[in-house]
Amino acid sequence: MNSDGEKAGAAKVPVPAPLNRALDQSEQVKDKVEQCAAELSSVNAVLKEEIADGVPLHVVESALGMSEEVEVKVLQCAEDLATVNDALAEEIDERKNLEHQLSKSTAALSRSKVQERKARHLALHDAMTGLSNLTLFNDRLRNGLAQAQRHGWRLAVMFIDLDEFKGINDRHGHDIGDRVLQMVAQRLQTFVRGGDTISRRGGDEFLFLMLEAKDENNAASLAAKIIDNVAQPCEVEGGKLTVRPSIGIALYPEDGQSVEELLKNADIAMYAAKQQKSGPALYSHVAPPRDPSQQW
Repeated sequence: MNSDGEKAGAAKVPVPAPLNRALDQSEQVKDKVEQCAAELSSVNAVLKEEIADGVPLHVVESALGMSEEVEVKVLQCAEDLATVNDALAEEIDERKNLEHQLSKSTAALSRSKVQERKARHLALHDAMTGLSNLTLFNDRLRNGLAQAQRHGWRLAVMFIDLDEFKGINDRHGHDIGDRVLQMVAQRLQTFVRGGDTISRRGGDEFLFLMLEAKDENNAASLAAKIIDNVAQPCEVEGGKLTVRPSIGIALYPEDGQSVEELLKNADIAMYAAKQQKSGPALYSHVAPPRDPSQQW
């Protein structure tokens, strides 16, 4: 969430239009003042001519003195206005420079946030498939267990391994193998509901977190659908390549109550499925009977 300071820093400074208007008005006033000064100068000249024409001297001198004082004040006003104009122009330049600097800072902040999001994504996702990596999967499984314990839900962890994949890499090369893995990842994504999570564990191994699994049959039914979908031929560069997943399933709370225990038992069930080649395997069906006196 952005702080108030970040919001203020990212806000665009408005163009200083009022300062521009004030500067224009000030220039207009300056012109008028200079015009008045010129007119007063003309009046002074006329008064001096009237002195020569015989107008009483004390009257003309008094008027001339007052006129000259006004002329001096008008000229001073013109100088003051010129100073104000310079100050306004400097303020406008400073505002424009500040706006430019803030615009650069905003752009840099935006780039930094984009880079931060990319770095966070790369730290928690598999670079090739875009799926969650093991770190993110474990975190979501940990959160899922907390929710399941609080609400009395079941959840299922599926360990998925691709049979025949090593042969594809050996025969066709790793580039083709990577394409197949990307297609498998896309197919797995189609089964994700709500808070479920698909992860690439590494190599040709994947993990599936199924939240709110109703029971063993519910989890096994979903796993069977995944097998049928993933086992469809992958069309790569004009050829068709096939991999079949072996899936082992461990359920909370029956097959484990921690992240480590559920992953270990789902892995055990996966190896049983790989040997049996008859569909998904449930840990509870392949594990030796547990001593009722033994605590988890």
